[in-house]
Amino acid sequence: MRPRVIFQYALLAALLGLFAVFLIYPIWLTVRGGFASDIERGTGFTFSHIAAVFEDPVLRDSIVNSLCVAATTTTIATIIALPLAVLAASYRYPLKGLWNALVLVPMILPPFVGAIGLRAILGREGSLNALLGTHWDILGEGRFWGVCAAQALSLYPIIYLNATAALANLDPALDEAAQSVGTPWRTRFFKITLPLIRPGLFAGATIVFIWSFTELGAPLMFDYYTVAPVQIFNGIKEVGTSPTPYALTVVMLAIALGLYASGRLLFGGKGHAMYAKASRAGGEVPLTGWRGALACGLFTLVTLAAITPHLGVVFNSLAVQGRWYDSVLPSAFTLDHYGQALGHPLAFGAIVNSLKLAAAAVAIDLVLGILIGYVIVRTNIRGRAVLDACAMLPLAVPGLVMAFGYVAMSLSWPLGPGQPLAGFADVVGSMPNPVPLLIIAYAVRRLPYIVRSTVAGLQQTSGEMEEAAVNLGASTFTAVRTVIVPLIMANLIAGGLLAFSFAMLEVSDSLILAQQEQHFPITKAIYGFADRLGDGPHIASAMGVWGMALLGVTLVGASVVMGKKLGAIFRV
Repeated sequence: MRPRVIFQYALLAALLGLFAVFLIYPIWLTVRGGFASDIERGTGFTFSHIAAVFEDPVLRDSIVNSLCVAATTTTIATIIALPLAVLAASYRYPLKGLWNALVLVPMILPPFVGAIGLRAILGREGSLNALLGTHWDILGEGRFWGVCAAQALSLYPIIYLNATAALANLDPALDEAAQSVGTPWRTRFFKITLPLIRPGLFAGATIVFIWSFTELGAPLMFDYYTVAPVQIFNGIKEVGTSPTPYALTVVMLAIALGLYASGRLLFGGKGHAMYAKASRAGGEVPLTGWRGALACGLFTLVTLAAITPHLGVVFNSLAVQGRWYDSVLPSAFTLDHYGQALGHPLAFGAIVNSLKLAAAAVAIDLVLGILIGYVIVRTNIRGRAVLDACAMLPLAVPGLVMAFGYVAMSLSWPLGPGQPLAGFADVVGSMPNPVPLLIIAYAVRRLPYIVRSTVAGLQQTSGEMEEAAVNLGASTFTAVRTVIVPLIMANLIAGGLLAFSFAMLEVSDSLILAQQEQHFPITKAIYGFADRLGDGPHIASAMGVWGMALLGVTLVGASVVMGKKLGAIFRV
């Protein structure tokens, strides 16, 4: 075996080893805790903990509610995204570029931050009731729908991106042939187009379903506590002595992976084979007159609905305390909350923490992303598919499960039960230090973005130049550093920007792993301020606006660099 091939297999083994330690092992610890008869030692085997989850009416209802939230959110998001994707991929209408950009705006605000804005607008004394002259307790009576709406309006762009990419790759000859024999549009769409784009649609819907199924922040902000993520969050203090959080997390993991595998088997296989045959991009049909106005109107309607939470957050950040009450808009405005969002010790410390944690995570991801992309695209060794699957697994595994797994890891690895990592990587100890775990969690959760960006860049560049460098005596490392990295720098920047921004606003890992104020990332600080009386919600909103600005800039930059390939980043 040639030395270069030996190096490639050694690199593959090292990368798989990292995934085994920081991805598979935390998941395994969670699963083991759910079945261990002795939870403190992690020994024995029993089904009683899992059975107890389904016997407890509160936990059973929480699982059902989480499934209902996920199914409803995914359905609403699909209903919103699919018509927009069809218009964007197949038709030309006035201001199309502007509408295609605006449709991505919801991604700049996590659902749980948007919930602050929706509370201000939909509350008993909020804008909507003031406009209608009513006092309907929308959030009190419709918390379920509030959670679903907040999540759907934030997550539908993921389905839109995947569906648009799938539609753009369709061969229009099939649709043209059906049209030539008189097949109506509705039949062509449901019998030809929809089956062909099913893999892309399923890819986006899978992300939305798993995301909303395990979303912790939005239910907390809407005081909707009878969902599984909140029950796990409330049980984190008992993680060392009680099997219930482990068992509930195992049930959530099994449901998420089971539904994904079932959907992949039922909806992914045949459709994927058909989708792979699509080869020629179709021409866009111009829409003029009332048809063009109707297309613009649909985008306008969706955009207005989608930015409602954002507007609520912005107005809440500008409102003088106590001056946005039973009125459509605040009666007095101030910029003081923005200063407090940067000057308050908790807020400023949280921003600094998030900047450091996200920067460290992205630095790790860039190194790993280049190495993983190189193995996947530039080598032919066995095991590449396993590495690719591991790199994308964090998109399919709920973030809540990963966060809980890191808590379990801090209690049992590498020296057995107790608190072997106390003071170094600890969450629930007397002097916790979750920083290493937060960096690892952020890096693992956001690695798929950089991997997909790197793979896209490598597939667009020829490997002949690096081969020439190696043939002239350069080492593989030198060839990668001096040839590959400069060629794919734009892709690395795009993936790095996305990874950094989403790490900055990571919710599940931040809420679970950071238990003391000095370790709070920005999302945990926003959650803390939102529940504080007085000016707390206004400061939380101002921090959310800073987060929106960050994500907005990075998403625009990434979309400019990646173009239509941006959707591939959000694909399992």
